[in-house]
Amino acid sequence: MAVARSLRECHDAPDLAWVGGHRGQEARVVRDAGIPLHRLALRSLRSAGRDIHLVADPLRLAASIPQAAILMASLRPAAVFTTGGYVSIPIAIAAAPLGIPVVLWEGNVIPGRSVRAIGRLAVVRCVSFASTCPSLGGEAPCFVTGTPIRDPSGTDRADARRRLGLADDDRVLLVFGGSQAVRRFNDAVAQALPDLVERCTVIHVTGDEGYAAALAAREDLPAVIRARYRPRPFLREEMVDALVGADLVVGRAGSSTLAEVTAAGVPMIVVPYPHAAGHQLANAAVLADAGAARIVADEAFDGAALVEATAVLDDRVLHTGMAAASRALGRPAAAEAVADLILAAANRHPLPDAEQIDRRSRGVAS
Repeated sequence: MAVARSLRECHDAPDLAWVGGHRGQEARVVRDAGIPLHRLALRSLRSAGRDIHLVADPLRLAASIPQAAILMASLRPAAVFTTGGYVSIPIAIAAAPLGIPVVLWEGNVIPGRSVRAIGRLAVVRCVSFASTCPSLGGEAPCFVTGTPIRDPSGTDRADARRRLGLADDDRVLLVFGGSQAVRRFNDAVAQALPDLVERCTVIHVTGDEGYAAALAAREDLPAVIRARYRPRPFLREEMVDALVGADLVVGRAGSSTLAEVTAAGVPMIVVPYPHAAGHQLANAAVLADAGAARIVADEAFDGAALVEATAVLDDRVLHTGMAAASRALGRPAAAEAVADLILAAANRHPLPDAEQIDRRSRGVAS
């Protein structure tokens, strides 16, 4: 969606069409954005467990290939942009014989199987981490663009804090676990809450299931510090303000999360999701190696670990260094860089060079 917004803002903006599957929030999000949606027989995500979908998904894939071929022949797009999900395989296969260029983006250090398969069909590959390029194989050029996100660089920190009702001198901890195993985060916050609110203001994204318990925990706090705990089921439009206004973020190591945190230049405590074939641990290691984050293993993350991790807030020199390292990794204009490459491929123009894309993704004026 970030890339779609960037394409729509271009001069001579192209018409857009979206191809998806039958799972998740894709249909609602895409239709709300006013983009025509076409669905294949595939679901949007493949099952990892041993259930009926282990048999059904390959059958859906087989049925989707001729469906994708008809769709590509009908739409005749100038280019296809894909993030390499399972549903993208039949589209990439159908695009190849029609001479439609495929532009692939991959956000993890370690690409999945479907991404590696599509990577050999793509004419341009975009990645969040330079170390991903060799894993994609093939001869097509590979550009480090970062992860397309909502650009927080135009959001003023003081304004963001004012909108959130935070004082300039508040120390702010933002905790969000994303959609994967958020209970681990909710349990850790519940255990650590009395200690945390003595030290900082806590913005805690709980998800729907954890919200009622978080509100109850808030009411159990002494009245004088109760306002320092801010549980929310979700943060949508306010997420940019929360990131820009935070002093420390605790979260998972999904590509989008890391991109948003580094674009905001905030230090991070990363708790990689352990059931993603090591993808999140590899992602988190890039930030940790650069000095922008500290890693806590999922099985070790509890209230005591959370309190210990927030000691970063008490060390001004350490916090300043981590913030600078985070900011140096940030690519707030990644969506624009990816859009540039898509348009070049669609128009059969020469591709920008790697330095141009690097500067574009970092939001550096040419």
